[in-house]
Amino acid sequence: MRKSEEEHGTKLLRWAVGVVLGGVVALVVCLLVLLAASVGISRGIISEHATYQVTLAGCLLGGLAGGVFAARRCGGRAFAAGLAVGGVLFLLLLTAGVLFFNATSPGPQGAGLLGAGLCGGGAAGLLGGGKPRAARKKRRK
Repeated sequence: MRKSEEEHGTKLLRWAVGVVLGGVVALVVCLLVLLAASVGISRGIISEHATYQVTLAGCLLGGLAGGVFAARRCGGRAFAAGLAVGGVLFLLLLTAGVLFFNATSPGPQGAGLLGAGLCGGGAAGLLGGGKPRAARKKRRK
C-alpha cells in the first residue's frame, strides 16, 4: 500500500467523522431551538400557528451550526461537508420520528425540513470553509 492511498483513506475517514459529528451538533442545536420555541409557545410569546415555521428555523440554524463545525473540521470541500451535514440532520430527525412517534414517512412537511437542513449546511459550507485556527497559526510562523 502506497503512502498516498493511506493519506487518502485517513482524509476520507476524517471527513466522514466530521460530517457525522456535525450532524450530531446540528441535531443538538435544532433541539435546543425547538425547546426554546416550546417555552415561548407555552408562555404565549409565539403563536401556536407558527410551529412549522419555528421547526424550519430550528433545522436551518441546526444545519448552519453543524455545517460550520464540519467545515472547520474537514478543511477542504467545505460545501460538500455542509450539505452532507444537512442530509445527516434530516436522517437523524427521520430516525427520531420513527423511534419515538412510529411515523414511517416524513409527512408532507418533510421536504421543507430537508430543504432547511440542506440550506443551513450549504450556507455554512460557503461561509465557514477555511482552515482551522491551529493551521492558520502554524502557517504564520
